[in-house]
Amino acid sequence: MQLSFSRSSRNIVANWWWTVDKWLLATVVFLLGCGVVLSLSASPAVAQRIGVNTYHFVYRHGFYLCLASGIMLFFSMLGLKSTRRIAILGYAAAILLVMATLIFGVEIKGARRWLSLGFQIQPSEFLKPTFIVFTAWLFEMQRRYKNFPGVWISIALCGFTCLLLLRQPDYGMTFVVAVVWFIQLFLAGLPIKRLAIVGAGLVLLFVIAYLALPHVQVRVEQMLSGVFGGEPSYQVKRSLEAFKNGGMFGVGVGEGVVKWHIPDAHTDFIFPVAAEEYGMFLCLMIVGAYGLVVIRSMWLSGKDDNMFIVLSVCGLAASFGLQAFVNMASTLQLGPTKGMALPLISYGGSSLLGAAIGIGMLLSLTRKNIHAENKDDEG
Repeated sequence: MQLSFSRSSRNIVANWWWTVDKWLLATVVFLLGCGVVLSLSASPAVAQRIGVNTYHFVYRHGFYLCLASGIMLFFSMLGLKSTRRIAILGYAAAILLVMATLIFGVEIKGARRWLSLGFQIQPSEFLKPTFIVFTAWLFEMQRRYKNFPGVWISIALCGFTCLLLLRQPDYGMTFVVAVVWFIQLFLAGLPIKRLAIVGAGLVLLFVIAYLALPHVQVRVEQMLSGVFGGEPSYQVKRSLEAFKNGGMFGVGVGEGVVKWHIPDAHTDFIFPVAAEEYGMFLCLMIVGAYGLVVIRSMWLSGKDDNMFIVLSVCGLAASFGLQAFVNMASTLQLGPTKGMALPLISYGGSSLLGAAIGIGMLLSLTRKNIHAENKDDEG
């Protein structure tokens, strides 16, 4: 059987190719490519330091990349109805798995975020994209059916989700989920007084977290200390040295030293590896790529009058950009270190697969004929 890729072809692959946004697709491929290159640069040093095969993390990253690419392609071909259904079911499954981490989870560095199922999985990474699409549907349903309490259900779900994440604890993920939900609430048209009350409530929660949780105090105070001339943490200090050493075009592939001194050089601190070996030029390209995904996604959603699409796309794009910003800011001492991966680039199976689900949904919901494929389902 031969596949036809003409515009008139009705097969699903050809239809996907002619309707998917090529700018978004090309940018995502670029970021995935950066992940491969930086994994080759950073992972061998980490592997040698812990006594495993030199290319242990490289091989694993390649496996996760192939799996993530397939997942992203699958989700990007879905229609509105399928995307919504999978998000709702996926959120329910992710919530159960996050609850399971509190009982059966593997403790790493004082946090229970992972389940061991023969392999380790971090369920919160799958919770984030599914929660965003689910809440977008709740807001859209309230707009359509005045008696449907979509906002109140979303408030309850957001509170419950954040509570579970804080119990692990995962403060970075809690921050991203809360901020993205607030952005969706704003875009959904909540009256300004109620929006201000909700915003004040979120700020109050962050203040309480700072006052009540020593771990949060330490991270924030380390960040503020560095910003105002104090001594940064060891990892951040090494990270800043890497940016300084790299200059505009870097010291050369494989010539960097930061990866030998930072334990998380292949995950949370992979951005300094890029800065040292490839220079500020590549770093600016990576920042620009994240910015392009966010801005173009929101621009495409702005041309749509379907609230579900607008809120889903803006939420997914904001989550993607916010996570990238938090990661990069922490390496530059512009924010507290969060233990958060750089999307599509850092090593990590769950983070890469979770990002693939979110990007796949983003590519699907920004396709040109997404309405034509769902004429029977306007909800």
